[in-house]
Amino acid sequence: MNPKSILNLFSILVLFFSFSFIFPIFISIIFNDGAIYIFLKTLISISLIGIVGLMLTRNINNELSQKDGFVIIVMFWVVLSVAGSIPFYLSGMSIIDSFFESMSGITTTGATVISNIDALPESILFYRQMLQWMGGMGLIVLAIAVMPLLGIGGGQIYKTEIPGAMGEQRLTPRIKETAQALWSIYLGLTIICALLYYLGGMSLFDAASHAMSTVAIGGFSTHNESIGYFNSTTIEIICIVFMLLSAFSFTLHYFAIYRRKPLKYFYDPEFRFFLSILLLVLIVSFVINLLSNYENGPSYKEIVFHSVSMITTTGFSISDTSNWPLSISFLLLMGAFIGACSGSVGGGVKSWRVMIMLNHAYSNIMKIVHPNSVVSLKIGSRSVDDEIATSVWGFFSIYVISFMILLLAVLTSGLDLESAFSAVGACLNNLGPGLGAVSENYYNLGAFTKSILAFAMLLGRLEIFTLLVILTPMFWAK
Repeated sequence: MNPKSILNLFSILVLFFSFSFIFPIFISIIFNDGAIYIFLKTLISISLIGIVGLMLTRNINNELSQKDGFVIIVMFWVVLSVAGSIPFYLSGMSIIDSFFESMSGITTTGATVISNIDALPESILFYRQMLQWMGGMGLIVLAIAVMPLLGIGGGQIYKTEIPGAMGEQRLTPRIKETAQALWSIYLGLTIICALLYYLGGMSLFDAASHAMSTVAIGGFSTHNESIGYFNSTTIEIICIVFMLLSAFSFTLHYFAIYRRKPLKYFYDPEFRFFLSILLLVLIVSFVINLLSNYENGPSYKEIVFHSVSMITTTGFSISDTSNWPLSISFLLLMGAFIGACSGSVGGGVKSWRVMIMLNHAYSNIMKIVHPNSVVSLKIGSRSVDDEIATSVWGFFSIYVISFMILLLAVLTSGLDLESAFSAVGACLNNLGPGLGAVSENYYNLGAFTKSILAFAMLLGRLEIFTLLVILTPMFWAK
């Protein structure tokens, strides 16, 4: 390993991150919300740390090994989460609550420990949204541009996402151009979303804030009632459209925009599979709602919005779901386990993995029924090697084991099974809101439980393998 190169890279990262505090400073000045000193202190302290780190690592060789790559990917989220927690701590939150809120923002999870969001200063509200936006873009660049170069990719993306849209990982000849292309798409979606929100009736502040969390599939809002605060069908439709756009692979967006191949969407098997899962969840939810005859049951509009919000792992809401039939709420949570497409800002197991597992299971069943037949595993028109299928099943087994261990840890805190199951599922899949005691926020949970759930957010965002690899003794052996 090359510690000085890693320190140099993170000093640059921290220094760039410190510049982001300029925006909430301007918001604080505009709204005169009295929180400007929080961000001034944070800006000075974070920038000084970055400058000192750069001074200590001047004139070094920046060549990085694959082992360095694993450390960088993990530390990217940890370092920014710690740095991002400072404004929350200075505003009066505890250390664990500050770190939980920051980790939730950076990993675009959307789980919050704040019980009264409307009471926060505008600059803090804007900062929460901005954390998610930066985290979402960081994920896109890492997943599509950086990770393939290092040969890793958050849970073996480089090796296993070949069947999906990520098969053409190097979008442009140089990584710089790739990152610029992704940034432009991400920024473009954010600007368009903000403009449509504004035209749909939001204030300029709310439009910009919600556009950042919508495109990042984060789920943070500036109001306790989330998107339901606006009580606008137009705004809900805009939100649904951009949640879906961000749940699709940004590789597909690249080909549609830069290569002028919009039909690439419909030719992609993962894209079609994701939409079919969404349609299936909607149909089953409609049927359950029709047969349940709940007096306070959801409307069909509410089912559509929450289905998209949950399956894309965004976490926005337009109504209280505590009175819904538990079967519908559980179905939507299971949809979040499947998650968005590869190369998107969404969480979950990812649609392409589920697609491979289903096809692999089907091919094995066919071999049992017809022992002498030759059955090949295909995703669309592409053949999938058994090695890839084995890797996917390996990921899924580690995912299930991790989920069970995290669930057991949370249950030891005394939380009921429904709340604990949904809390772990929501954090591990970077969804945010859960069921029961965590349907609105995570404020009442203990420090130990919040620590476990913050770890689950990081584990889910790094798609398990990347984090677990650096926790093994073998990784650190020479």
